[in-house]
Amino acid sequence: MARVALVTGGSRGIGAAISIALKAAGYTVAANYAGNDDAAAKFKGETGIPVYKWDVSDFDACAAGVAKVEADLGPIEVLVNIAGITRDGMFHKMTKDQWYAVINTNLNSLFNMTRPVWEGMRARKFGRVICISSINGQKGQMGQANYSAAKAGDIGFVKALAQEGAKAGITVNAITPGYIGTEMVRAIDPAIIEKAILPHIPVGRLGEPSEIARAVVFLAADDAGFITGSTLSANGGQYMV
Repeated sequence: MARVALVTGGSRGIGAAISIALKAAGYTVAANYAGNDDAAAKFKGETGIPVYKWDVSDFDACAAGVAKVEADLGPIEVLVNIAGITRDGMFHKMTKDQWYAVINTNLNSLFNMTRPVWEGMRARKFGRVICISSINGQKGQMGQANYSAAKAGDIGFVKALAQEGAKAGITVNAITPGYIGTEMVRAIDPAIIEKAILPHIPVGRLGEPSEIARAVVFLAADDAGFITGSTLSANGGQYMV
């Protein structure tokens, strides 16, 4: 029986690429989304991957969502935490709402989503938790104090939880993408990409969502059981740790 994988933010951008790649690798995939019903319906129609709507910043909604997915598809054995938002602004102008919106969605969601699946993974002696952090959680980014703090917190979460899951057969890892050619990034003025972004990326191009997806498939595999607590940088050499 195929392992069940749940991808938060799994119907658009990098999340959609991850959902599609996991399905192609033989997993039974569920894609969570937050609010874009039209995009989610289109994704479901094109891929056949079921979609489930809830807010990952709400613990009770996450618990109910996990229960629904497991009732429909079976126990969740692979969890990919990717759902995230940005509310950028220089810190001296940043509002409380901007700060907490990003922290709640990008960091607190890791607890909200992982806690409901954790005990089942422990009982079955198998689990894969993969958290999509960011290059900006490693190096910081001006105008993104909230986002950088949340994404750095993701890495700390992974390092701590990996130690707890190891003896139960659960691996917990992070991937830190750099600039990836999603719809949002490609909407940036091409001149800005050419002059202000690409010169800082040694490979000379944006990453592709499929490249992040392949990294997720690798970490999700049964054969990746000796890799845990790791942070896999996928940024074209822009920032080397």
